[in-house]
Amino acid sequence: MQTHKCEALPLSIAFLVLLVAFISPAYSQHQQASFNVGGGGGGAPKTPNSGGDAGAGAGSSFDQFIAQNVEHYAVTEQIYASKAKNGTGGKTLDADLSAAEASKVRYVVSPDGKGKFRTITEAIKAVPERNKQRVILDIRPGTYKEKVLVPSTKPFITFLGNTKNPPIITWDDTAGTRAKDGSAVGTMGSASVAVEADYFMASGIVFKNHAPLALPGAKGGQAVALRVFGTKAAFYDCTIDGGQDTLYDHKGLHYFKNCVIKGSVDFIFGFGRSLYTDCTIMSVTKEIAVLTAQQRTKTISDAVESGFSFVRCKITGMGQIYLGRAWGDSSRVVYSFTDMGKEVVPVGWDGWNVEKPAKTGVFYGEYKCTGPGAMSTQRIGWARVLNDMQARAFTGSHFVYGNSWILPPPK
Repeated sequence: MQTHKCEALPLSIAFLVLLVAFISPAYSQHQQASFNVGGGGGGAPKTPNSGGDAGAGAGSSFDQFIAQNVEHYAVTEQIYASKAKNGTGGKTLDADLSAAEASKVRYVVSPDGKGKFRTITEAIKAVPERNKQRVILDIRPGTYKEKVLVPSTKPFITFLGNTKNPPIITWDDTAGTRAKDGSAVGTMGSASVAVEADYFMASGIVFKNHAPLALPGAKGGQAVALRVFGTKAAFYDCTIDGGQDTLYDHKGLHYFKNCVIKGSVDFIFGFGRSLYTDCTIMSVTKEIAVLTAQQRTKTISDAVESGFSFVRCKITGMGQIYLGRAWGDSSRVVYSFTDMGKEVVPVGWDGWNVEKPAKTGVFYGEYKCTGPGAMSTQRIGWARVLNDMQARAFTGSHFVYGNSWILPPPK
């Protein structure tokens, strides 16, 4: 995971670093214990409490996470303000990305044969191994029925579509689909599009898994539309469409802007450190829907700094919507300035099969959300209301260290 490094700090920045050590998030009032989604080890809701069951260890863990993010925000805010004042600008791209952007190449992909390639897979195969320049695949409108892999050896690839008439990349594998050797491909293998390379970008693309919507609790029904494993990946004006496990936000730093994400159960999941801004999150099931299953856990070293932050998003759709449940023992998700529809259940969150989630480091935060489903007095026991200072650390590109790599999509 990328870390932030800087030279000796001015006195004003050092003061900010000391200040954040005293910041601690507030618990939501009238908290409620978990309601287990879909049965299996939960039980009925318990009497609301004041949050005292969170445990000292859990509180300290989340407080530390908040403080570290606030500290990072305070430091970078001063650094980039100083650069702007000195005329050097507020963004410094990392060296590899800067070099790649200085040397771009563009290829047209069109199913009618009017481009250099007919399929996206053919275009990716043509990209050199260990590629060092930005390769823009101008993907023309149409439906591309292919299972696509962007391998880790081919960074700096962009999928560029027409936002008004976007190309559709679709496949229909599920976790239960059989591979050539007869074994099930599993959730990871079900992805219609898998991005394992760093510095990937997509704009105006529909990523779809058109497998039939799985029944609640059905074995092997997971059907991933998009899996993102590479770091420093950005998505603009894309639709990610599926049912259970639609978006595998697997690992790395990711940025989603103006995207529509559709699904049923756990349809944004993984241990990426990701920022979702101005996105529409939509349930497509009339049953119980769960938006997130964030996998931060102590047992995976790369997952320690992970988390999902949703800013100015809209939550809508059908059924009863839960904001998330804890896949990992230390799952973390924050919603800020988000419009929550009436379908969002009052309890908000679910603990899944974590026996004592409030004692393991599972925490969820909300900040100035609106709509009929916004912060209720019945929220689950480890949901928190963040104050202004705490929330600022999660509501900008600094959450994913974006000042060094987030760029607008090509035209």
